[in-house]
Amino acid sequence: MIHSLIYAVRGFLSGDGALILPEMELVLFACGILLVDRWLAANEKHWNAILALGGIAFSAFTLYVQHGKIQALRGADSESPGLLGFRQSVLVDPFFLFFAALFLAAAALIILLSVRYLEIVEETRGGYYSLLLFACVGAMLMVAGVNLLVVFLGLEILGLSGYILAKFLRREPDATVASRNFAALWVCSSVALGVGFLLLFGLFQTANLGRMGAALEVRLGDGVAFAGLTTWHSWLALSLAAAGSFFLMGAVPFHWFAPGTFENAPAPVAAFLGTIGMTAGFALLLRLFSFLFLFAHEKWLHVWGGLAIVSLLWGNIAALRQTSVKRILAYGAVAQTGFILFGLVAGNEAGFQGMFYYLGVHIFATIGAFGVLIAIQQPGATGLPGSAADYKLADLNGLFRRSPVAALLLLVFLMSLAGIPPTAGFLAKYYLVKALLAVPHPELAVFALINALLSAYYYRRIVAHAFKKQSFNTTPIEALPQERRPLTISNGQTVALTAAVFVTIVAGLYPELFLRLTRYAFGQ
Repeated sequence: MIHSLIYAVRGFLSGDGALILPEMELVLFACGILLVDRWLAANEKHWNAILALGGIAFSAFTLYVQHGKIQALRGADSESPGLLGFRQSVLVDPFFLFFAALFLAAAALIILLSVRYLEIVEETRGGYYSLLLFACVGAMLMVAGVNLLVVFLGLEILGLSGYILAKFLRREPDATVASRNFAALWVCSSVALGVGFLLLFGLFQTANLGRMGAALEVRLGDGVAFAGLTTWHSWLALSLAAAGSFFLMGAVPFHWFAPGTFENAPAPVAAFLGTIGMTAGFALLLRLFSFLFLFAHEKWLHVWGGLAIVSLLWGNIAALRQTSVKRILAYGAVAQTGFILFGLVAGNEAGFQGMFYYLGVHIFATIGAFGVLIAIQQPGATGLPGSAADYKLADLNGLFRRSPVAALLLLVFLMSLAGIPPTAGFLAKYYLVKALLAVPHPELAVFALINALLSAYYYRRIVAHAFKKQSFNTTPIEALPQERRPLTISNGQTVALTAAVFVTIVAGLYPELFLRLTRYAFGQ
């Protein structure tokens, strides 16, 4: 019987199971962390983080193996979309590999930033790292799924993991507020996607996105204008499906719960949910676009353009009025979402390449900026609670004196978010503006440039406080309160911040390698 079980497992892993092996490895390591954590002493809890990083490493290696299989498959059949399995419900293609790699990179950076942070706030349960891995699994399933049920399952795994993460620090009063905000976001996204998917199933009598796309191609071949996607029930189905993505992305007017989650969640959790949620939302929207919206792109141009304009304008104006660093970053993320949506307005190769590039570099810049905030939290400090809801602009005063390196890193990350050369953020905005000019939409390109200058102002406010001199800068170090003494950055935080700033600068100075990755992601 044991031999039969072994053969069954081997057969599964050599067949359909190989397609979801990266996700299964993350699940196994997440469950292993929960088991091992029960036997670890208080001074051994760092092994939870090591195990989590091990799971990410195994999953990343499996993605590399899948990349090799796809290359071999395409060498034999250039028309092959990728590796299909589970009755054509899961698709492993370059699109999936690109976003899965981003999810794993975000999780690895957050794990490295979190080790000492959790020690400071006296929360060392291994469940934190397990939830990070489970959230990655959910996001990866959302991108790999070409069946509506698989996509919805991925969303629920991501949403449940994010909800528990937001309230993980039970001692923090703001954790409840953060979990409520994220729960509202998750529920709204789930309801919109769920109803939209049901309507799509009713329209096409299949839950498979590939079959839906094939049916639309047949309709176009028969001369049906826009493949019949202009009827009211088609519009409703597509609108609800898109709205589910917009909630995750934080696009206006679906952004209402995002700033509250950013501000009240623990700093590492806010960084993780903000980046992985936004990236997963865009990945889902792009997947739906390639199968459905593409056939009625001209009819949806005004929707993409309107959302881009409103998100960019509202996010920038709201950020100008904030005094909390995390709320500035939250509304800045809303504006970033608007900028990225211009890629869909362009709808050309340059636009999609710009979107992929923008999403990639945005993750590293955002996590890097939050990483500096996380590093500010020091043992014995009384001014900054663990939730980081009190990260006011004034709390950054004198950061350059405390740690010139941290202040300079924060400067680089904010320069990238603002789109200032020579950082990767500048090129990300440049590629999207160039795509708009090529269509041509010069009025939108000018609007995007004006708003980029506007965003530079509120990011400059953060930098100004970080480099602001303190009135007591001649006071001996020993006489300063703990929260004003020189920073000590842990080894894990050093590695994470170094990796983030490396990508932010190198992708701006030598973009060709990263552009090749973006071209690979959409099949070139």
